[in-house]
Amino acid sequence: DGAAASMETGPQLSIPQCSPPPHPPAVEDDFKFILCEGCQQASPNLKLLTCLHTLCLNCLSENKPIRQCPICQTPIPQASGIPDMDNLLFTSLQARLSIYKKIANSNNPSCSRCRGEAAAVWCPECEEFLCAKCFEDHQWFFKKRNHEAKKVEDLRAESPHQFLEDTRKSCNLFCANPDHAGQDHVSSIYCTKCEKVLCCSCALLDSQHAPFCDIRSETQRRQQELSTIAQELKQKRSRFQATQAVLRNEAARLEEAQQEMRELIQQRVEQLVQLLRREEEELLGLVEARQERGRRELAGELQRVEGTLRRMEAAERLVEKMSLYATEQEVMDMQPFVRDSLQELQRLQPPASGEREQPRDLSECRGRLQAL
Repeated sequence: DGAAASMETGPQLSIPQCSPPPHPPAVEDDFKFILCEGCQQASPNLKLLTCLHTLCLNCLSENKPIRQCPICQTPIPQASGIPDMDNLLFTSLQARLSIYKKIANSNNPSCSRCRGEAAAVWCPECEEFLCAKCFEDHQWFFKKRNHEAKKVEDLRAESPHQFLEDTRKSCNLFCANPDHAGQDHVSSIYCTKCEKVLCCSCALLDSQHAPFCDIRSETQRRQQELSTIAQELKQKRSRFQATQAVLRNEAARLEEAQQEMRELIQQRVEQLVQLLRREEEELLGLVEARQERGRRELAGELQRVEGTLRRMEAAERLVEKMSLYATEQEVMDMQPFVRDSLQELQRLQPPASGEREQPRDLSECRGRLQAL
């Protein structure tokens, strides 16, 4: 009777026939954003920089002497060159995508418990593949009848996007009281005064904690805060793009003016005798010296603006993916760090075009050429 009841409350188990997935998994193309942005490889040790780019420990270790983001050249504040913040969202997505690949790329994954039979269902709560017999034990012997297991056959028909959305489960948040560590003090209460998660006992007995709100409301508020900041950054991004275009145009004009002067000098000097070759070298050196400073300044400003744009792109991408795939635990852990980085980006202003020094006049070179 118990076995029959378990089959009524859980999925109807039947070993599916071997058949290829109805669509090829587009994991590699659609989810490149979860890879290290340096080496483009999957890694269990992804770190989130203050510029909101994501790098693995290997890339960060190679970059230690520089202590700058290799993508946008933003300084890394930690003396070790290794950021403290883990990218919990991307690491979680990598783990969940590995499960999806196992489902989509094989006919029948093995049962995670007996390892002998083909798996019929997958329990997202336990994150285990189970055959029919082990699933029955899972439902009754282990008292986990509230776990909603899914057929492997049905999961194989899903897209990776749908699989990630369906497996975004609510995490159990435990009381922040250190005396409750290791105990079953699961809570959905959030104290807005001390910014901590509390169990019912702490919330009721400690008068210092007030006011309260539901943890789901707090995570939604934090998501909304990130979305609002990201939207404001998106509007400011157009100003940086306009500045980037102005800088590029100025750099092109500077290069064009330098090239024109070089060609004029070479054309005139080549008509002279060997004794005037020294004058040619002096004029070329003068042009190079006068233009080098402007070129360096423009290149530095352009690099900074482009680095800021890359940070803004990374910020928009991270907030978007957190909104789509982040669990409540990941939002709680990552939101303050991401918010601070977004607010730092908000404070940045594009350099004003009128404040830059214009290219120096080349009239002295033209006068010396006329004299020749």
